[in-house]
Amino acid sequence: MIEQQEQKIEEKVLLIRRVSKKVPGGNYITFSALVAVGDKKGKVGVGLGRASEVPPAIQKAISYAKKHMIFIPRKGKTLVHEVKLKYKAAVILLKPAPEGTGLKVGSVARVLLNLAGIEDASGKIIKSRNQIVNTYAIMEIFKKMKR
Repeated sequence: MIEQQEQKIEEKVLLIRRVSKKVPGGNYITFSALVAVGDKKGKVGVGLGRASEVPPAIQKAISYAKKHMIFIPRKGKTLVHEVKLKYKAAVILLKPAPEGTGLKVGSVARVLLNLAGIEDASGKIIKSRNQIVNTYAIMEIFKKMKR
């Protein structure tokens, strides 16, 4: 039964960063990966993994995201209500949309809403261009939504 649930979860790599640090012997290079997972039925999770190579960083991020999935309340195939949230430097606005509109949001918001199974929504990411902060801001919006 657990294996069947694992197969239904989709994974998307949102961002891979190469991080270089100066150390006495030269440069120390690591990679960080931001990954989103979802089952298209209202559950979505985000993970950030770091490792000296890309594949282990992605695996760490996926395992963290699967352990920390949250439920998103939905009304049909759209959001329940409008939400505006300020999280660190990002200001995010998400609104429900009529059926057939599609996802009219940019960047990581589209991926997260798609993985959650939301097909119709509109929104705007204001001020921040940092994808990691924007991702965590959208997760905060999902946590604050009323059922």
